[in-house]
Amino acid sequence: MQEERKDVGLALAESLKDLVQRVPFEKITIKQITDGAGVIRVTFYNHFQDKYDLLGFIVRREILEPVGILLGNSMYKEALTLIFSNLKKDRAFYERAVRIEGQNSFEEITEECIYELLMKLFSEKSSGRPHPKHPWLTVDSLARYYARSMNFVVIYWIRSGMTVSPEEVANVYEYVVTRSLWDVLEEL
Repeated sequence: MQEERKDVGLALAESLKDLVQRVPFEKITIKQITDGAGVIRVTFYNHFQDKYDLLGFIVRREILEPVGILLGNSMYKEALTLIFSNLKKDRAFYERAVRIEGQNSFEEITEECIYELLMKLFSEKSSGRPHPKHPWLTVDSLARYYARSMNFVVIYWIRSGMTVSPEEVANVYEYVVTRSLWDVLEEL
């Protein structure tokens, strides 16, 4: 049963990705998605709340899940490179998806997906105790901070046409997150 649910989810995801190539996201209907996947409307709602939930599924499944093993082995730069490589592989889709604005924007959805991934990673690595010097620095606040910064890089890179290689974007992100603002100001 779990395999069937995954297959239907993937079929719905492929249908949405295909539609986004031809139709503005806001005009895509659940019926169009289900017709493309060869399932009935009820099946869609057995898997997803709405098309935004399906979009989050695509980001989690295709962009974030593949980096789990790398993160678990502290291979952070390789994980970043894989994220950007996977985005670039499906460039046409993500260049259109990044245009989704307003409530449930692509930017909002991707930030939440990155936050969920970081919460899992931070929770696994955390002792669970508050920070000794800064108790307000919680796992949640750190995950939100880094999710927002990572998401900024993802969105900016997609909107700028993905002209910089995935490896270089990973290098730049690593450079920025491993230095303080003060260090960067000194290096300018």
